[in-house]
Amino acid sequence: MSTRRILVVDDEPGIRQALGQLLEYEGYEVQTAGDGMSGIAAYEAFAPHLVFLDVKMAGIDGLEVLTRLRAFDPNAVVVMISGHATIQTAVEATQLGAYDILEKPLDTDRVLLLLRNALTQSDLSQENSRLRETIESRYEIVGQSYVIRALLERIDKVAATPSRVLITGENGTGKELVARAMHRGSPLARKPFVEVNCAAIPSELIESELFGHMKGSFTGAVADRPGKFEQADGGTLFLDEIGDMALSAQAKVLRVLQDGVVTRIGGNKPVQVQVRVIAATNKDLEREIAEGRFREDLYYRLNVVPIEVPPLRERREDIEPLVVYFLQQFAQRDGLPRRGISNEALTRLSELEWAGNVRELRNTVERLVILASGPNIAVSDVDRLVGKRVVESGGLGSLTECRTFEEFKDAAERAFLLAKLRAFDWNVSETARALEMPRSNLYKKIERYALARESTPT
Repeated sequence: MSTRRILVVDDEPGIRQALGQLLEYEGYEVQTAGDGMSGIAAYEAFAPHLVFLDVKMAGIDGLEVLTRLRAFDPNAVVVMISGHATIQTAVEATQLGAYDILEKPLDTDRVLLLLRNALTQSDLSQENSRLRETIESRYEIVGQSYVIRALLERIDKVAATPSRVLITGENGTGKELVARAMHRGSPLARKPFVEVNCAAIPSELIESELFGHMKGSFTGAVADRPGKFEQADGGTLFLDEIGDMALSAQAKVLRVLQDGVVTRIGGNKPVQVQVRVIAATNKDLEREIAEGRFREDLYYRLNVVPIEVPPLRERREDIEPLVVYFLQQFAQRDGLPRRGISNEALTRLSELEWAGNVRELRNTVERLVILASGPNIAVSDVDRLVGKRVVESGGLGSLTECRTFEEFKDAAERAFLLAKLRAFDWNVSETARALEMPRSNLYKKIERYALARESTPT
């Protein structure tokens, strides 16, 4: 670790000399200043790790200097020195952001102990900030397309409000990223962000997961356990894949949203909670309501502000910046080989069909980083490791190349049906229901256009 820099600001030459000698003996790099204005100038030029600052000085006093230092650098670590410290002075200094206050005459052991503690706390604070930035970078929304800029603008508008949000979009589009961005931009950013994947929890356990349970309330309940609503109290609860939640749990979630109170399974003591709920789904909830699988009253409680996350095919110009972003992330965070990528390879990736959206693209880039044959990813690597899944009659370019209007209609219908079948993972019944088309008609069109599920590249 490099030498720590300490600034001493005091109008008594004896204090400056004695404290400076002590700190230099302990291995610190020290600068001193004899008045407030000189101290402020020294801070800006010297960038110390910690400041010892006298309260009473000619000109501007220490509290005013402290105010200006904290305005210049909100992370400034300042220890006040006072010849006649009072409780009022200590309280005021603390409110202005001072780490602590020392009384004259200074005790050597107390100075060194406080200095070590203050620097340790400062190190921890900086490390927490660094980790927070690393975590947040993992959940960054990348892209410059019109639809992504519109999405980010909507997130900014809604984040500052306490309104509930329903995020919709296909699998892999980044609904969780939107929820985290919403939390990060809200007044609750420093509060908990708790995620529940409703599709990943068995229906018999979802209520325990959400509302908690008391010891002995069911087999396996070996201790009292708070649910996700309690864990998220004061912050944000993200209910991912809300469309897969059991109807019994939906009824209880509705009551919590109405009353702000949860009761653990097996308990009889209501617990007040204040939680902002953000929900997400890849399902058409209005259709789920019509078919009796989702509560209409819960839908209207959740869908205060709807946000739709666009699929990757609607922002194809974002594929190249996403690829570059993933390459950087894999090298910096995951320790994978640092690789470049050729323009031809980027173009080829931009031409491919990404039914799994951003998640599939990310997994593909990771595969290329691990298995590419050279330091730079080449178009041959893409063809070998990903396959030549070029968009089939799906882009405007291919459609406008049609010679006749009938040929255009056939190509457009083929592309539309292929995209819908992929969206429903080639479940013909679900696709036909979504298209409001008899299943027999869909089978005929699949046969007519020779539509077939692509094999997964190995």
